[in-house]
Amino acid sequence: MNTPLADKLAYYLLKKVNKAIRDYQMIKDGDRVAVAVSGGGDSLSLLRLLQVRQRSVPERYELIAVHVLDDGVRDANLEAWFQAAGVETAFESMNVSPDEPRPLPCFRCTWYRRKALFLAADRLGCNKVAFGHHADDVAETTLLNLFYHGRLETMEPRVEFFGGRFTVIRPLIYVPKKELTRFAQASDFPAPPSPCPNSRTSKRARMAELLREIERDNPRVKTFLWRAVQRYKKQSEA
Repeated sequence: MNTPLADKLAYYLLKKVNKAIRDYQMIKDGDRVAVAVSGGGDSLSLLRLLQVRQRSVPERYELIAVHVLDDGVRDANLEAWFQAAGVETAFESMNVSPDEPRPLPCFRCTWYRRKALFLAADRLGCNKVAFGHHADDVAETTLLNLFYHGRLETMEPRVEFFGGRFTVIRPLIYVPKKELTRFAQASDFPAPPSPCPNSRTSKRARMAELLREIERDNPRVKTFLWRAVQRYKKQSEA
């Protein structure tokens, strides 16, 4: 069961979630949405918020939690939480090639996870795939592309794959990480999985630290980065 504080926080978070969904037409009546759930607080928050949202919006949509397994072993606590939440669930193996180096480089790990997720979505008849990427992820990606690739690009809120067979959506793009952390702490979520060993030393971790430093002087830096990308896109398309 959710706590009163979590219910209160969900009310406010859903204002930003609903705005993102409206702005980018993420969810429509009849959609079947595969929610990528790693077991961490961000993805579980996304799943819970989309469930709560179902109670108050006119469109009818289905949710399926898809959890990609690292080693083929299910997390009993996460599985029990899914059952208690009453959500349809699929556990998918990464099926990593034995020829791959171990541990997997970040980009290969992401590739295998995406493949498993999309295959599951196809098998389950889903037309939407929802990721728990939030405002901090978007800002970090913007800096990564700018500093390491010379491009002013970021995560797209809504993007089609395979000729429209799937549409990836990111309903949390307007929600800062700190707000999701508070919501997760107030909720009944199971303990998160162990963090990736590369998470503290990756380029993304460097961007996160840089953003934290800049935010001390400019709390709106993430908003400004988002606006800069949107203005650039409009100018490029003109």
